[in-house]
Amino acid sequence: MFEAVEEKAMVEFLGRFTDYPFIIKFGDRSYPIGSGEPAFTVSFKKAIPMSKLLTSTSLALGEAYMDGDLEVEGNLYNALDHFLGQMGKFSTDEHALKKLIHSSTSKKNQAKEVTSHYDLGNDFYKLWLDKTMSYSCAYFKTPEDSLETAQKNKVDYILEKLWLKEGMSLLDIGCGWGFLLIEAAKKYKIKGTGITLSHEQYREFEKRIQDEGLQDSLTVKLMDYRDLKGSGMSFDRVVSVGMLEHVGRDNYQLFIDCVDSVLKDGGMFLLHFISALKEHPGDPWIKKYIFPGGMIPSLREMISALAEDSFHTLDVENLRLHYNKTLLCWEKNYREHIEEARAMFDERFLRMWELYLSSCAATFHNGIIDIHQILCTKGINNEIPMVRWY
Repeated sequence: MFEAVEEKAMVEFLGRFTDYPFIIKFGDRSYPIGSGEPAFTVSFKKAIPMSKLLTSTSLALGEAYMDGDLEVEGNLYNALDHFLGQMGKFSTDEHALKKLIHSSTSKKNQAKEVTSHYDLGNDFYKLWLDKTMSYSCAYFKTPEDSLETAQKNKVDYILEKLWLKEGMSLLDIGCGWGFLLIEAAKKYKIKGTGITLSHEQYREFEKRIQDEGLQDSLTVKLMDYRDLKGSGMSFDRVVSVGMLEHVGRDNYQLFIDCVDSVLKDGGMFLLHFISALKEHPGDPWIKKYIFPGGMIPSLREMISALAEDSFHTLDVENLRLHYNKTLLCWEKNYREHIEEARAMFDERFLRMWELYLSSCAATFHNGIIDIHQILCTKGINNEIPMVRWY
């Protein structure tokens, strides 16, 4: 009797998601949601307690999928693409989830949070990233571009925007495995420094520098961005790709202040980051399982923070659909190498990662999140060509 009551309550709760009709199944019992041809079917082994759905719809459904208590019939991405456009109807008890949603932004805690994701192992990331080991939005010039081609396009595009010249110095904050700096050193003969908190990325980047014979051109440091202040370093250009999301809302201005402290007057800064239309505390499931402490800034927050340090914005570009396509490429690669991943992680992790890649692709497609590149100068620079397509 209790199970029947919980099942009924859950179906009633999910009845709010009517934008696209779908079917809920419990064994041989089916419940249509919405009207019209169902877009997908979800099968539950057991009902999720209402207390969990109300505390966090995201956590409740995400954990049910990870535990195998929720199965999607057919393509997971297609179902999520129809469902996650309605995330505004999710329930989230921010008070009950305060510690999860608002974690400490101390250096020690943020280093722990960052390494929990990026130090899963280089071998794991090599399974589903391309050969460049680029873990950020690619740039597809044509629909036929491979993931590797699109990642090279992205790096070329960023380096062109920065208007690099031979002999310039370039800092990459959150340098990952180093492909951007390696390309900059090869193509523009710059002197580059990358900083990261990930030990795995640091070791791999060090190896790549040696393999490419770029010891005289590139340096990588295990370093927190906050240590840039007082470092005595100075650069002609600064770039940061996909790192701002780990900074935290309280530290956005501090992050820009740190960039300001090492960028020469007239220097150019490119900030590439996942963004939101409005300020939001973030998704509880993503924060608990994928990016602990992660926070997505709004575009207006970053434009405002840049203005406080007299950064002049040259242009802003949205690459949202490029990230949707990037994530679908990663998800395809991941599925094709799932057996190798199974030798590294348990089934719950494998399902979690599949859900992460597919759900992120869906949220970009639905405009729940965007990705922006902001190009700006520190103060006025009248030497840059008037037309950006230089």
